[in-house]
Amino acid sequence: MRLTVLVPTEVVVDREVDAVVAESLHGSFGLLPHHVDVVAPLAASLLAYRVDDEETFMAVDGGTLVKCADEVLVSTPRAVCGPGLDDLRTTVTRTFQDIEARERDARAALVRLESDLLRRFVEVDHDAG
Repeated sequence: MRLTVLVPTEVVVDREVDAVVAESLHGSFGLLPHHVDVVAPLAASLLAYRVDDEETFMAVDGGTLVKCADEVLVSTPRAVCGPGLDDLRTTVTRTFQDIEARERDARAALVRLESDLLRRFVEVDHDAG
Protein backbone atom coordinates (compact mmCIF):
# COMPACT_ATOMS: atom_id res chain seq x y z
CA MET A 1 0.00 0.00 0.00
CA ARG A 2 1.09 3.58 -0.47
CA LEU A 3 0.83 5.66 2.72
CA THR A 4 0.74 9.43 2.40
CA VAL A 5 0.52 11.62 5.52
CA LEU A 6 -0.20 15.30 4.89
CA VAL A 7 -0.11 18.31 7.20
CA PRO A 8 -1.10 21.78 5.94
CA THR A 9 2.46 22.73 4.99
CA GLU A 10 4.10 19.50 3.82
CA VAL A 11 4.00 15.81 3.02
CA VAL A 12 5.32 14.06 6.14
CA VAL A 13 5.30 10.49 4.80
CA ASP A 14 4.98 9.17 1.26
CA ARG A 15 6.08 5.55 0.97
CA GLU A 16 5.08 1.96 0.36
CA VAL A 17 4.07 0.14 3.55
CA ASP A 18 2.93 -3.35 4.49
CA ALA A 19 0.41 -2.36 7.18
CA VAL A 20 -1.03 0.67 8.97
CA VAL A 21 -2.51 0.82 12.48
CA ALA A 22 -4.51 3.91 13.44
CA GLU A 23 -6.99 5.03 16.07
CA SER A 24 -10.32 6.49 15.04
CA LEU A 25 -12.80 8.16 17.31
CA HIS A 26 -14.40 4.69 17.61
CA GLY A 27 -11.28 2.64 18.41
CA SER A 28 -8.08 1.24 16.92
CA PHE A 29 -7.99 -0.56 13.59
CA GLY A 30 -5.43 -2.06 11.25
CA LEU A 31 -5.20 -1.88 7.47
CA LEU A 32 -3.62 -4.37 5.12
CA PRO A 33 -3.39 -4.01 1.32
CA HIS A 34 -6.56 -5.95 0.49
CA HIS A 35 -8.80 -4.64 3.26
CA VAL A 36 -12.05 -2.94 2.42
CA ASP A 37 -11.93 0.79 1.62
CA VAL A 38 -12.64 3.05 4.59
CA VAL A 39 -12.93 6.68 5.66
CA ALA A 40 -12.31 7.31 9.36
CA PRO A 41 -12.00 10.38 11.59
CA LEU A 42 -8.78 10.03 13.57
CA ALA A 43 -8.33 10.71 17.26
CA ALA A 44 -5.26 12.55 18.50
CA SER A 45 -3.17 9.42 18.88
CA LEU A 46 -0.37 7.27 17.56
CA LEU A 47 -0.33 5.98 14.00
CA ALA A 48 1.99 3.10 13.22
CA TYR A 49 3.10 1.66 9.91
CA ARG A 50 5.20 -1.36 9.10
CA VAL A 51 7.69 -1.86 6.29
CA ASP A 52 9.12 -5.39 6.21
CA ASP A 53 9.62 -6.09 9.94
CA GLU A 54 10.33 -2.48 10.97
CA GLU A 55 7.56 -0.52 12.68
CA THR A 56 7.56 3.28 12.69
CA PHE A 57 5.40 5.41 14.98
CA MET A 58 3.93 8.84 14.37
CA ALA A 59 1.85 11.09 16.59
CA VAL A 60 -1.10 12.67 14.78
CA ASP A 61 -3.31 15.46 16.05
CA GLY A 62 -6.63 14.09 14.85
CA GLY A 63 -7.54 14.33 11.18
CA THR A 64 -8.99 12.00 8.58
CA LEU A 65 -7.81 8.69 7.13
CA VAL A 66 -9.01 7.52 3.71
CA LYS A 67 -8.14 4.07 2.32
CA CYS A 68 -9.06 3.58 -1.31
CA ALA A 69 -7.69 0.53 -3.16
CA ASP A 70 -3.97 0.46 -2.36
CA GLU A 71 -3.73 4.12 -1.28
CA VAL A 72 -3.95 5.29 2.35
CA LEU A 73 -4.16 9.05 2.76
CA VAL A 74 -3.99 10.72 6.16
CA SER A 75 -4.69 14.42 6.50
CA THR A 76 -3.95 15.91 9.92
CA PRO A 77 -3.21 19.37 11.35
CA ARG A 78 0.03 18.13 12.95
CA ALA A 79 2.14 15.00 12.73
CA VAL A 80 5.41 14.14 14.44
CA CYS A 81 7.52 11.10 13.47
CA GLY A 82 9.89 9.21 15.70
CA PRO A 83 11.93 6.03 15.43
CA GLY A 84 10.83 4.72 18.84
CA LEU A 85 8.12 5.47 21.35
CA ASP A 86 10.49 7.07 23.90
CA ASP A 87 12.03 9.36 21.29
CA LEU A 88 8.58 10.14 19.93
CA ARG A 89 7.30 11.19 23.36
CA THR A 90 10.22 13.63 23.75
CA THR A 91 9.80 14.97 20.22
CA VAL A 92 6.04 15.44 20.60
CA THR A 93 6.44 17.22 23.93
CA ARG A 94 9.08 19.57 22.53
CA THR A 95 7.15 20.22 19.30
CA PHE A 96 3.85 20.95 21.05
CA GLN A 97 5.56 23.21 23.59
CA ASP A 98 7.09 25.19 20.69
CA ILE A 99 3.69 25.43 18.98
CA GLU A 100 2.02 26.59 22.20
CA ALA A 101 4.70 29.27 22.69
CA ARG A 102 4.23 30.55 19.12
CA GLU A 103 0.45 30.58 19.54
CA ARG A 104 0.80 32.47 22.84
CA ASP A 105 3.07 35.05 21.14
CA ALA A 106 0.60 35.41 18.27
CA ARG A 107 -2.32 35.97 20.67
CA ALA A 108 -0.32 38.65 22.53
CA ALA A 109 0.50 40.39 19.23
CA LEU A 110 -3.18 40.30 18.26
CA VAL A 111 -4.20 41.87 21.57
CA ARG A 112 -1.66 44.68 21.00
CA LEU A 113 -2.99 45.28 17.48
CA GLU A 114 -6.61 45.35 18.67
CA SER A 115 -5.73 47.77 21.49
CA ASP A 116 -3.88 50.06 19.09
CA LEU A 117 -6.80 50.00 16.64
CA LEU A 118 -9.31 50.88 19.38
CA ARG A 119 -7.07 53.68 20.65
CA ARG A 120 -6.89 55.14 17.13
CA PHE A 121 -10.68 54.95 16.73
CA VAL A 122 -11.10 56.84 20.01
CA GLU A 123 -8.60 59.48 18.84
CA VAL A 124 -10.40 59.92 15.49
CA ASP A 125 -13.77 60.14 17.24
CA HIS A 126 -12.39 62.66 19.73
CA ASP A 127 -10.82 64.78 16.95
CA ALA A 128 -14.09 64.71 14.95
CA GLY A 129 -16.14 65.77 17.97
